[in-house]
Amino acid sequence: MPQSRLDLFVDRMVSQRACLDHAASVIADMDGPVFELGLGNGRTYHHMRHIMPARDIYVFERAIASHPDSTPPDDMVLLGDVFDTLPDALARFGPTAALIHADLGGHNRKKNDLFAQKVSPVIEPLLAVGGLMVSSDRMYFDTLVEQPLPDGAVQGRCFIYRRNS
Repeated sequence: MPQSRLDLFVDRMVSQRACLDHAASVIADMDGPVFELGLGNGRTYHHMRHIMPARDIYVFERAIASHPDSTPPDDMVLLGDVFDTLPDALARFGPTAALIHADLGGHNRKKNDLFAQKVSPVIEPLLAVGGLMVSSDRMYFDTLVEQPLPDGAVQGRCFIYRRNS
């Protein structure tokens, strides 16, 4: 029997938290900013502010519609389409991101997969050596290596990738 939509949502939230907590510990000694691709309501941004309070966290979003407690300062927001803002970020920051988190998909898995195939090559050059990419969707990278999930994460609900060199 397939899972209910509520169960799928819970699995995604639990997995995001487990993967972000794990990623924060892995990158703790690395320099470099964190990029949040897609703000939405701001829950994961708020959590990352909580677990990485000293980190610069830049948010990429089309339009801000987050909860007031989860809204980043204006100077930490890159507004616009990710196919414009991510190349601009590469020119501005270079391959320095210690962590990139993406929760860009909607409720249509087929559309999410097509979008992941298209956006993966634009995200990939931003990550620093040793950096991690955490995504709600499977991504398609040439040089990043998929990592095992930490305890508490549900297979298929979150993915972690690492740039080894």
